[in-house]
Amino acid sequence: MPAARQTPLLFYVAATLAGAALPLAFAPFGFWPAAPLSAGILCLLLTGTAPRTAFRLAWWFGVGFYGTGTSWIYVSIHTYGAASTPLAILLTGLFTLGMALLFALPFILCGYLDLSRLRGILLGFPAVWVLGEWLRGWFLTGFPWLYLGYAPLETWLAGWAPVTGVLGMSLGVALTGAALTTLLNGASASSLAARALVVSVIWMGGGVLHDRPWTEPGKAALSVALVQPAQSLAMKWDGGADAAILANFAATNRALTGQDLVIWPETAIPRFRHEVQPFLDREDTWAREQRMGLLLGLPIAASEGVYYNSFIGLGTAAGTYSKRRLVPFGEYVPLESWLRGAIAFFDLPMSNFSRAPEDQPPITLGALRIAAAICYEIVYPELVAASAGAANLLVTVSNDTWFGASIGPHQHLQMARLRAIETGKPLLRATNDGITAAVDSRGRITASLPQFAPGILRTSVLPRTGSTPFSSHGSTPVVLFCLAL
Repeated sequence: MPAARQTPLLFYVAATLAGAALPLAFAPFGFWPAAPLSAGILCLLLTGTAPRTAFRLAWWFGVGFYGTGTSWIYVSIHTYGAASTPLAILLTGLFTLGMALLFALPFILCGYLDLSRLRGILLGFPAVWVLGEWLRGWFLTGFPWLYLGYAPLETWLAGWAPVTGVLGMSLGVALTGAALTTLLNGASASSLAARALVVSVIWMGGGVLHDRPWTEPGKAALSVALVQPAQSLAMKWDGGADAAILANFAATNRALTGQDLVIWPETAIPRFRHEVQPFLDREDTWAREQRMGLLLGLPIAASEGVYYNSFIGLGTAAGTYSKRRLVPFGEYVPLESWLRGAIAFFDLPMSNFSRAPEDQPPITLGALRIAAAICYEIVYPELVAASAGAANLLVTVSNDTWFGASIGPHQHLQMARLRAIETGKPLLRATNDGITAAVDSRGRITASLPQFAPGILRTSVLPRTGSTPFSSHGSTPVVLFCLAL
């Protein structure tokens, strides 16, 4: 362990500001250099600190990071969760402090590393950062939001995504940031050269991999329509609006005759499947006559007290997928016997879903296989990769109305785009009020709709076959590499 040094208050201020600036690297801002710069500042601040001080500095960094990067949580709680302003501020603050704690825990290890030496800079700090992201991806069901590797999605570094996934990209960004501290700590010329060489190899290696076709295109494109109904949550929760929602569903489908596939968003029909089964049967029969596949979200009552947030196929599309990763408080209430009914936020409609089984067959469209992800699930790299290998395309549906006019929907779409790159498969994203988009297998947005307005995105998609290394092995090689370091 390096000798401890006294830590001025200014260091804690700098850590907080560096963390608060990090979200500038992500959508909608897109200033990706903020990612290595912020990580580099944290590395510099941790140099020569004792474990306890390293934890404190990383915690303040995390407070800044989550305080700005997930500020949309306030919108969800206050605007749509019926919480008063003081209560929403309190709950958002508690979430921020808790996530900062989880962020900071792995950086205790930096107190045992000599970050002034080459090994600590190029191996220790980046490995600790990535192991922290891995921990946050599964601990207490996980919150894999705003990983460092999302920032350089449109750079050469994205070439590593089909091989290493987002965690491998995070490793490259963290290493780049740590290497930048060399310019400020008086390293020798040989040390500067070594660090520059390692960084160059990583980025140039990504450039070499960037244009490699990991999967093969199919022979025929599909004509697709993504429906963005822009229905308010109040309308969905009001039973008196059911007739209007169903009428709009049927009329919109009739206007899309000739499409191979029509996709509706999460809970497009906000009633249990058995309650609208006759209507669904009619839509299924009509779609079969038109040789059209319909995909839509709705809740399913699997048994007494077991309810799933699901996505089903009608017409030439077949199968049912139910959500496996639920949003705390939005779809289920932790410690339900204590919290349910305490305040309105703990008693929201559709907040009593159950977690669906892990092993589920894919949705099909004729001979094509579709890997589905509902809303929040798309931010879980391993979950998507596991089902994408044998699939021909990815479909994710969401109701990002909960984010309001915040940075949340833009972050959500950016993470979905990286899933397309990791798996080498095109992605179709249908949302209630944005951002509805079509993404190719290289993560490029080929078409999209503006937010907060009803619309239909007509596009075409070319299904693909094959599998990327990441689809086969996931993040395990990167995690083991970091553990070994």
